[in-house]
Amino acid sequence: MTDSADRERRLVELRSALAGAGKLRERELRLPESGTVYEIIMPDGIDPLLDAIVDDPEQNLPYWSQIWSSGVALADAILANPDLLNGQRVIEIGCGLGVTAVAAVQSGAELTVTDYAPLSLTLARYNVLANTGSEPDAAVEFNWRSPGDEFLAATAQGYPVVLAADVLYESRDVEPLLRLLEQVVVPGGLLWLAEPGRAVAGRFVDLAVKHGWRFEHQSRHDGPWPDREDAGIKVTVHRLRRSST
Repeated sequence: MTDSADRERRLVELRSALAGAGKLRERELRLPESGTVYEIIMPDGIDPLLDAIVDDPEQNLPYWSQIWSSGVALADAILANPDLLNGQRVIEIGCGLGVTAVAAVQSGAELTVTDYAPLSLTLARYNVLANTGSEPDAAVEFNWRSPGDEFLAATAQGYPVVLAADVLYESRDVEPLLRLLEQVVVPGGLLWLAEPGRAVAGRFVDLAVKHGWRFEHQSRHDGPWPDREDAGIKVTVHRLRRSST
């Protein structure tokens, strides 16, 4: 925990690094199950972010700039079971604005956040610090679909806990994600996967089970979510345990 003066200096430093995000706004976010309230800063509009990816050969859209129901549900699930993260080395794949990361740090995780967008990592650092008084232990830029040898070497010792919310969109995502997880999750380690009912997530879970992962727990979450257009979305948080052999 940083002292108040150091915390404020660091928040100013992080905020100054967010110029590329355009205008920012602060949003009060109440987690629907725990009732925990976070103050989240986020881009106020997507146009500057779309302009920034014009020359990106992969055209990675700025999905990270929104608050998603799966991230909110995963945060609630973590706060309901903080002992599963307390004191553990944890890595989050696709941290977005840091909503789930706030809950993980609140629960005592030694957290590494990752995302493909540098602005996402800065916002996640800011939001975690603003809401908990501490930053994540590390923030790593990488694209999980093509993680690269440098990332895999840096994470070779593996993590006991991996968090992922709303990362599966297309069938082509299934095998690369499972391949990555089998490199990053230690034998016997735990994956928390939050997803809003897409068929591709079901295919991923089925394949993971065939590879020896086992269900430890499932929880269902139906909001209410921060954005009205998400009404009716039901999020499932899967806890999957990797085989210890």
